[in-house]
Amino acid sequence: MTDYILEAELRENLGKAHTRRLRRAGKLPGIIYGGDKPDLPITLDYNAIAKIMLQDEAFYTSMIEIKVKGKRGKNTVILKDTQWDSIYDTPMHLDFFRVSGSDSVTVPVPVQPINVDICPGVKAGGSLQLIRHELEVTCRADAIPDHIEIDCAAFELDQIVHIDDITLPEGIEVEHDVNFTVMSIAAPKRSAQTTSGEAEPEEGTQED
Repeated sequence: MTDYILEAELRENLGKAHTRRLRRAGKLPGIIYGGDKPDLPITLDYNAIAKIMLQDEAFYTSMIEIKVKGKRGKNTVILKDTQWDSIYDTPMHLDFFRVSGSDSVTVPVPVQPINVDICPGVKAGGSLQLIRHELEVTCRADAIPDHIEIDCAAFELDQIVHIDDITLPEGIEVEHDVNFTVMSIAAPKRSAQTTSGEAEPEEGTQED
């Protein structure tokens, strides 16, 4: 089962000059590869795909069906990589990888902290520092989560949360050799004027 259906056309001409002409004509170049089948250079309607990419985060972690005009059969894929314009932050090229639902895939999935408002460390004046905004998860292609939740309800001040501290959904793995840091609850910074002892009385005052 796919969550999105896209219409595409074959891209007959390759090269930077041709892709620039495509973009000026409102087309977005891409490629479908993998699955022991030939690569398919394609073009998609820029406005249609850009709207989905900018408004629907689930698109990045979902199975997609691409119907290529003039080609029989469907292409069930996931979005594997996106080339972005460094100035305008708009998509310039999309890489789609063929999958079936039972295939094991490794994809980046966003991290989403929850219950931050009741976190003891935050309530004590600390701040949540998210070190890893994404995790590379391995799972079935039809079971990619939209995000990985991290429950902050019990985290204390100065607590460091490592990948081994996180309970992942069933069927989801994060392969790692090092128990890396995902987030922490940082203590508030002390003022430069704060001292360890009591402040000395101002000159001209008398202590009782």
